[in-house]
Amino acid sequence: MDKRTELIEIATKLFSERGFENTPLSIVCETANVSKGLIAHHFKSKNGLLREIFQRTTDLIVEMNTIDSVSLSARERLLQLLESFFSQLQSDKLFFQFNLNMMVQPSTREVLADLIEERSSFILKATRNIFDEIDPENSLVKSHLFIAELDGIALSYLGVYKEFPLEQTKEQLIMKYSMI
Repeated sequence: MDKRTELIEIATKLFSERGFENTPLSIVCETANVSKGLIAHHFKSKNGLLREIFQRTTDLIVEMNTIDSVSLSARERLLQLLESFFSQLQSDKLFFQFNLNMMVQPSTREVLADLIEERSSFILKATRNIFDEIDPENSLVKSHLFIAELDGIALSYLGVYKEFPLEQTKEQLIMKYSMI
C-alpha cells in the first residue's frame, strides 16, 4: 500500500474514532510514521485530507448504487441495493461511522457542504429512478423515506444500540420491499 492510501486509511480511522476536530494532524503523522510535510504534499491541509476521504467514500457509495439495471426489474434493483447496503454496513463499520460523524459535525459539514450536496443528490436520484418504476406518483416521497430508513438503521447500528438486530432488520426490510 502506498503512503497516500495509508494516510487516508489512518486518518479515516482516527477521524471516525476521535472526531475531526479532536484529531490533530500530528496524531495522524505519528500514527502513520510520516512528517507533516508529506501530508501537506499530498493533501495541502487537514481539510484537504478530509475532503479526499469523503470523496473516496462517495465513490464507494456510487459503486454500491451502480447496479446492472438492464437485466433487473426495479424491485430486484431495490432488493440488491438493500443487500449491498447491509453487507457494506456489516463489513465496513468504519466507513459508515466516518460518514455519520462527518455529516453531523457542524465544522465538517461546512468543509464538505458541496460534496455532501453532490452525494445526497446522487443517492436521491439513484433511489428515485428505482421508485419511478415502482410508484411514479409517489416516487420522491418514497425515495426520501427509503433513504431515511437506511440512515436510521446505520445510526442505530453504529451509535445507539450495543445489540442492534441487524440481520433481523435486514430480513424485515427485504420482506417489506419484496411486497411493493
